[in-house]
Parts: sequence; structure tokens; C-alpha cells
Amino acid sequence: MSEIRDDRQYTQTHEWILDNGDGTYTMGITDHAQALLGDMVFVELPSVDDEVSIENEFCVLESVKAASGICAPVDLQIVEANKALDDEPELVNSSCYDDGWLVKFKSDSVDGLMNATTYVQTLD
Repeated sequence: MSEIRDDRQYTQTHEWILDNGDGTYTMGITDHAQALLGDMVFVELPSVDDEVSIENEFCVLESVKAASGICAPVDLQIVEANKALDDEPELVNSSCYDDGWLVKFKSDSVDGLMNATTYVQTLD
């Protein structure tokens, strides 16, 4: 079974969002998503200050199986991209909730996301 953490919110497309408590949020893909994608070989990250509208693609994950676009779950502005993934894209696989995060962003609202309990139900 996939690891799911209670301290995050989730999207139907298997991303997690963590409230950093300072007006910013950290985002990555779930354990379920990284397992489906397989071994990461490249991560194309957005630039700091990029503004992305809800449902628009802003990041691409390339694995040995496929390339997968990551879309914004809310309107957001990038404040940091995880540059460690430039040299170690496999962090998305080995540490998807910690070292393998994708971006940090600002947003006026992250309403409409799922809690861990609701997200688990989507995996059945």
C-alpha cells in the first residue's frame, strides 16, 4: 500500500500540498504516483516567479516509462523549485514526501483539495 501522510492535502491527479505556515505551500507527487511512473530520469521545473493558472501544466516528470505533466491544482506563483532534482531526479522516487518535493508556491487559496482520508478512498 502507498504511503499517505495526514499532514497534507491531495489532488485527484496524485499531487500533495503541504501548508508551510508562512503563506507558502510545498508540492510534490504522492507515493502512489511515483510508483506508477517508475524510475525518474529527468524533472523539468518551472522558474521562480512563474505564475500558473489552475489546471495549466508547469512541470514535467520524465521516467523510464513515460513523461507526465504536472498541472497547477490552484492559481499559484512559484517561489522556489527543488534544484536538487536537476542532479538527482530519483529523489522523487526515494523521498517523494521529503527531499523529492517539486516546488514551493504562494496562492490565495488551496480550497477544494482532499484530506488524506478522502484521498485514500480514491485509490480503491
